[in-house]
Amino acid sequence: MSSTPLDRVVAGFADRFGHRPDGVWSAPGRVNLIGEHTDYNEGFVLPFAIDQRTYVALALRPDRRARVASEGFDEDAEISLDDLGPTSVSGWSAYPLGTAWALGRVGGDLREVAGFDAYFVSEVPTGAGLSSSAALECSLAVALNDSWKLGLDGTTLVRAAQLAENEVVGAPTGILDQSASLLTERDAALFLDCRDATSRNVPLGLEDAGLGVLVIDTRVTHAHAGGGYASRRASCEAAASALGVSALRDVAVADLDAARAVLDDETFRRARHIVTENQRVLDTVEVLGTTGATGIGELLVASHASMRDDFEISVPELDLAVTTAMDAGAIGARMTGGGFGGSAIALVRTEVADEIGDRVTRAFAEHGFTPPRIFTVTPSAGARREQEQHSR
Repeated sequence: MSSTPLDRVVAGFADRFGHRPDGVWSAPGRVNLIGEHTDYNEGFVLPFAIDQRTYVALALRPDRRARVASEGFDEDAEISLDDLGPTSVSGWSAYPLGTAWALGRVGGDLREVAGFDAYFVSEVPTGAGLSSSAALECSLAVALNDSWKLGLDGTTLVRAAQLAENEVVGAPTGILDQSASLLTERDAALFLDCRDATSRNVPLGLEDAGLGVLVIDTRVTHAHAGGGYASRRASCEAAASALGVSALRDVAVADLDAARAVLDDETFRRARHIVTENQRVLDTVEVLGTTGATGIGELLVASHASMRDDFEISVPELDLAVTTAMDAGAIGARMTGGGFGGSAIALVRTEVADEIGDRVTRAFAEHGFTPPRIFTVTPSAGARREQEQHSR
């Protein structure tokens, strides 16, 4: 079997279902440049799509059955579209089948559509904080939007994928991951206002500046549906309620001294991270538009310190990755993603990327940690149709 994911997804589909797909679609994972846990607080985020993608080969069926399979999972799943609901699917198939259900909730009419066969191949590492789940959801969202001729725009597809994550998978995530996977342009980051879901692409200019983004996957796995993520969200909601605002988005940095008198220490620190992180996103967008990416290093480092000390979602491996990368000459570094494991990123000059990666690998060995997986990512385009296939 050919080694490219595009070839593998077409061949895997034919092997699993016995016929050719109608087409292939893909959606990328994402790196969040800055703005962590601000999304569900109606704040600002600045992710970009990466060149690692999830591919789905899909064909419509003459009946109402939905069948999903994946190169990465042993178990297939099959269900009637008439039986789809938040509690009717489980395991990995909750992501794609939940997305199919959610499309009917955000504007698509699924009563008359055909069933489908779908087969997935992913390059996005799981558990690394690079949003492999959103890539899976969004690849199927664009495939079904095209195949079912729903005519839904990108923002509506974002809502469908988020609804699947919240109501079917059970992870209380915001719209950051799905927006990055669906809406981002090449060599740009997506400046997203999570209150009204408006967004615009902000040019990064990394190639022209001789810069790259190094991802340091600590291989400490995490799960957003677990208690740590949910408890942080609950703290933020409690802080907003105590401060008399609808969301922490409405609290400014200048308000923090007054907030300290109202909140207990832990809740205050959780809120302080969100408030200062929102400001760091705004500052990063401003610096990108003036100085360029070489000027955002201190903001990245401050973001990591806030997540480590105030939000308490880092782990020793992430802290070591950030500290070592900075000592080795990175412009800036921070953990990225939901926390409790996953990846750090380092903004580096391309000529020293390998040296920085080697330094981090040696530091992990010296501390007895699992060897990290380190690779460079390129800011890439969002979800798209890759190719059409001949009829079966």
